[in-house]
Amino acid sequence: MKRLPFADREQAVAALSAAAEEVDRGGVLLLPTESFYGLGADPRRAAAVERIRAMKARPPGLDLPVLCADWEQVEALVVVPESHRVKLSRLWPAALTVVLPCRAEIAAASGATLAVRIPAHALLRALLYRVGPLTGTSANRHGDPPCTEVDGALRSLAEEPDLVLDAGPTAGGEPSTLVDLIAARPRILRPGASVWDEL
Repeated sequence: MKRLPFADREQAVAALSAAAEEVDRGGVLLLPTESFYGLGADPRRAAAVERIRAMKARPPGLDLPVLCADWEQVEALVVVPESHRVKLSRLWPAALTVVLPCRAEIAAASGATLAVRIPAHALLRALLYRVGPLTGTSANRHGDPPCTEVDGALRSLAEEPDLVLDAGPTAGGEPSTLVDLIAARPRILRPGASVWDEL
């Protein structure tokens, strides 16, 4: 396991090549988000997705959310209804995850829907621009609390990631708000850091 600093733009630039190499190899990254540490891997690679499930001891049938750098990456993965486009454009980037129809089968999702978000973490988005969308599930064993520090995440997980991007303590707080946009009316599945009905 490699561990690289990731607390400022200079450190992030230095870490991007190593992160891209790990993702290309199907590896798993421990990375910071605007709230907690997460596990990032190519959401299209079944072996990488299954490894994350094992690291978290995650029950079968629970899909993995996906982090995107921008709208282009989002729309390559899911169909965004026109009725929600303006609102999402105003809210993202944010700790807001939405469930939308997949454009094609993807390993991170077991069915026809995928949870996606554009995170409010500038260095993480820089990484996503470089390597493409990554899974964004929290870096902790299923049932454990999410972690704001690298060492806590490593203690919780059943297996070490390939590369740690260490940004120091993250902000913590509430997890991302999770909203199902599949039905005619939006349904809040998990209240969190963002307020869906604020506009």
